[in-house]
Amino acid sequence: MTNVELLVPAGDMESLTAALRFGADAVYVGGELLQLRAKTAGFTREGLSEAVRLAHNAGRRLYVTVNALAKNEEILPLSEYARFLRETGVDAAIVSDVGVIDTFKKAAPELELHLSTQASCQNYAAARVYHEMGVKRVVLAREMSVPEIAELRAKTPETLELEAFIHGAMCMAVSGRCILSSYLTGRSGNRGACAQPCRWSYALTEEKRPGEYFPVIEEDGYTAILSSHDLCCIDMLDELRDAGVTSFKIEGRMKTAYYVATAVNAYRMAIDGGDLSLCREELELLKHRPYSDGFYHGYLKEHHINSGRYAHGAVFVANVLEAGEGFITVRQRNHFRVGETLEVLSPGKPPERFEVTEILTETGEARDAAPHPNEILRLPCPVRAQAGDFLRRRETNDA
Repeated sequence: MTNVELLVPAGDMESLTAALRFGADAVYVGGELLQLRAKTAGFTREGLSEAVRLAHNAGRRLYVTVNALAKNEEILPLSEYARFLRETGVDAAIVSDVGVIDTFKKAAPELELHLSTQASCQNYAAARVYHEMGVKRVVLAREMSVPEIAELRAKTPETLELEAFIHGAMCMAVSGRCILSSYLTGRSGNRGACAQPCRWSYALTEEKRPGEYFPVIEEDGYTAILSSHDLCCIDMLDELRDAGVTSFKIEGRMKTAYYVATAVNAYRMAIDGGDLSLCREELELLKHRPYSDGFYHGYLKEHHINSGRYAHGAVFVANVLEAGEGFITVRQRNHFRVGETLEVLSPGKPPERFEVTEILTETGEARDAAPHPNEILRLPCPVRAQAGDFLRRRETNDA
């Protein structure tokens, strides 16, 4: 599959490094202004400069999200911020507010602009208007079907690029414009602080029976009636490409580096013509809600059970720091012990398994288990591993 971009999220430098190593063509990150995620997922100016350097040294691109809807007091600082992003070498800014678009075009006209999915662009007339305003790429509204995307592509200039989400969490509101968290907790999802109340479990009450709760049960004694599925399009990349999408986007700037590495590795292998059954299996190992192909094939299936529970098929246990001479040095991230079978996740190939026969501390002390987070350990490893790989343990579970 040629002429498509795999666009990957990074909420910190560890995730950025993993995204680049495991096959991202481009990475999107947040900065200090309007980045629509919690502050912990935003890069400082120094961090953005380093992120640009790392991406460009790897021959990849780096985009910065500036996609929250701006308030009055937030417009003035944007001119200087736009110039900073341009001078730092950022390849594009992802925006949604028309005031932000106008401010960026005046302050830094050379900086490429991509329209965020937050703008809910889902028709060719709107796409044309945004393109005339200076937008190079539209990140399509998640509510569009494949035929609708194809029609939009046919009725817009070829110079307008189209980007679509292919994997990750979906919001129960149109293009993420939900106020439920603001109402229940005072934390606005539109300002990067969503408490995700759509994933909570709810009960029914009757106005004349205060304090009496009636359970609303979908399956196995549990329900999450507002919870969305997670998106997974591993089987329909050709469809999206043929409809005119040239950038495939994975959601997850709040996810771990291990999540990013696993997701991008699966989609990288699929794009490059790898075994789709292996790619599907890899995505099932990630922690996720029930998967769906969203609205790409029309309206979501009616009466499709969604318990809201998270399933995962593997647990991330360690980062590989060094490898050689039959041993690997790792940083422990979750508990594991002697006798367990672990897998090495490396870029572009199936995972390789080995049994843990010995665990050694930095001083050479033998251990039966590794219960201490971030402890540096050495393990015999008969399979090929490299620094930057991840170790995981298969473990089917619901959370």
